[in-house]
Amino acid sequence: MCKDMSEKRQRFFVIGMTDEQEVWFPPRVRDIIASGRVFSGGKRHHGIVAPLLPEGAVWIDITVPLEDVFKRYEGNPEVVVFASGDPLFYGFANTLRRELPEAEIEVFPSFNSLQLLAHRMLLPYADMRTVSLTGRPWDAFDAALICGERLIGALTDRHKTPAMIAQRMLDYGYDNYRMTVGECLGNRETERVRSFSLEEAAATDFTFPNCIVLERTALRPRPFGLPEGGFALLDGRVNMITKMPIRLLSLSQLDLPRRTSFWDVGFCTGSVSIEARLQFPHLKVTSFEIREEGRSLMEQNARKFGAPGINAVIGDFLDADLGALQAPDAVFIGGHGGRLADMIRRIDEVMLPGGVIVFNAVSEQSQALFREGIAAVGRRITGEMHVAVNQFNPITILKAE
Repeated sequence: MCKDMSEKRQRFFVIGMTDEQEVWFPPRVRDIIASGRVFSGGKRHHGIVAPLLPEGAVWIDITVPLEDVFKRYEGNPEVVVFASGDPLFYGFANTLRRELPEAEIEVFPSFNSLQLLAHRMLLPYADMRTVSLTGRPWDAFDAALICGERLIGALTDRHKTPAMIAQRMLDYGYDNYRMTVGECLGNRETERVRSFSLEEAAATDFTFPNCIVLERTALRPRPFGLPEGGFALLDGRVNMITKMPIRLLSLSQLDLPRRTSFWDVGFCTGSVSIEARLQFPHLKVTSFEIREEGRSLMEQNARKFGAPGINAVIGDFLDADLGALQAPDAVFIGGHGGRLADMIRRIDEVMLPGGVIVFNAVSEQSQALFREGIAAVGRRITGEMHVAVNQFNPITILKAE
């Protein structure tokens, strides 16, 4: 049965605001508030705008779980929502668009907190890389650090505080930034803006809400090709690391600039994972190693070379809960323990369409095992490269799609 085309869609007015206690809205927004019946926002928003709401107004707190909030929105033809700053800048208007794609949404933005902080600093911010850590993983922030962005603006939350962010940067060797923290921006009574070295910021408590701007003070080296001599090794065994030329050639076969999720199976020292993370910061890197020693090796080497964000999974790959991980579209097999066919089968079960697998064969036997395993899952060898480095045995780099 066709819908009545005259049926009105649910409508939302999303009004951005700062923490200024004496709030000011333009005439159009004041008219919307005066004629509204159902209002929504955070508890602190309610505390500010309550005197402006009409008699009999219904207020819906925006709290988690958001499913409950949207259930309360149901049946209301119009809802006026108050949100922080610009509601389309990592804000609630984006959530509305995702959860209620058929709704009509009108947005009235204010300055977002990072804009306010840049204004307080008299900082031209046109080229600032902005990221949100508010209930989000570190991925985008880590990528900005690895890329060496000159200016990074970050929204924080109660867990990922300025102090925690500063300590994480120091842990991975990114001490080439100075941090400015803006607290309670827009609130004349409690607003505070202060600048710190990372060591100072890591030892300081900050009032929430807050946000940060990082200004680069020096360029951090980011070599193309990490020297194997700089890695902590498994029991000091130099043969247990993929040599730099082989590592770069292997990664080149994976077409990583257009991939999203890279798996390194049998990472040992972590050299392939770390190289991939540094050269392609947009990638989600997940690394597997059966030996418990791999955990500390990955941590040591990732920190030394400044490669945060690698998810190291320790244990037998064939027993791992792969369904809980982001599916790969690029996989490098660095170790197989004689069970190469089983590994390929498991990878094939979860790999995204169009994915690619690369394997470095050190013997004719391992090359034959890879070819057999690839054929068994209906894939084909699309690239083959024979390489020898110094006195080491020749390696065949095989690519399968």
